Amino acid sequence: MVRSPALIALLALATTPALAEENPMLIIAHRGASAERPEHTLAAYELAIDQGADYIEPDLVATKDLVLVSRHENELSGTTDVATREEFEDRRRDKTIDGQKVAGWFAEDFTLAELRTLRAMERIPSLRPANARYDRLYQVPTFAEVVMLVRAKEAAMGKRIGLYPELKHPEFLLQNAGIDMVDLLLRDLRQLGITPADPVFIQSFEIAPLQRLKQRSGGFKLVQLVAPGEGPADEPAMRYAEMVTPVGLAEVAKYADAVGANTAMILAPDGTPTSLVADAKAAGLEVHAWTVRPENAFLPPSLQTGDDPKGRGCGDVALAALLKAAGVAGVFSDGALKGRDCP
Repeated sequence: MVRSPALIALLALATTPALAEENPMLIIAHRGASAERPEHTLAAYELAIDQGADYIEPDLVATKDLVLVSRHENELSGTTDVATREEFEDRRRDKTIDGQKVAGWFAEDFTLAELRTLRAMERIPSLRPANARYDRLYQVPTFAEVVMLVRAKEAAMGKRIGLYPELKHPEFLLQNAGIDMVDLLLRDLRQLGITPADPVFIQSFEIAPLQRLKQRSGGFKLVQLVAPGEGPADEPAMRYAEMVTPVGLAEVAKYADAVGANTAMILAPDGTPTSLVADAKAAGLEVHAWTVRPENAFLPPSLQTGDDPKGRGCGDVALAALLKAAGVAGVFSDGALKGRDCP
């Protein structure tokens, strides 16, 4: 493993105790402790809380009977055993979602009662074989159950734990299934007694849902997600690259409080920061980085340990340190980062 002088210098700076104290960085558990349990299960969220996460991140989709549940995608076969269930064989569909043709089984075609009969499965067993040991042990949780878990852990631990929900494919669901994800989220937040005074960020890759939340939510913190080489599904002529220019960020700041950016948009290949964080701060926006994962397959070559794609080292901690040095306010992580040191 070869590290550039710039990378070594940044690592040294980022891991000094003084910087850790002056620049605290939120740890957002990406789909829970998803490097150690099947993602978006109560077990993954609870483990992440026990590991010290500041926030947990439930991705939200909706059932046919308008219940918000936690899945990475509305297509279910990647994270549940639905493809093996003969009773649901006739639910298989082909749909075009955000411009991509997708085949499978979709949450919006199932009632909650039907969804309850499914069991969660590890999404990437080839890279996380240990997680597959937990296959079929857990149900798909509702958003309300995630909140109940958070409140139980807060009472047990005597600390606040934040929620960082993402609305998945809201434009598709509105146009194709008549499901308004903004309405459903605001309904649940109201019924659960969650207010803008609570530690909550709401995120989306789309623009219109965040703008509607800005108008209707009463002050919840909102996060515009951005990715390299893509654009928001509800604004097909727009590119995220345009949105992260100084002019674009000024527009984002009219409705959002932060930008959630892919790490490749924050750090150059040699580990030096791009202008994104500085430009965002100039517009009055925080930057939260996604996603730090422990496996070599997800790390830049300079931070990998060994040749095994599923091998783990301290590269995730090093990447988080670089992001801290770049000035990000929070980082999405698939596993625990606090209390670990790089050799």
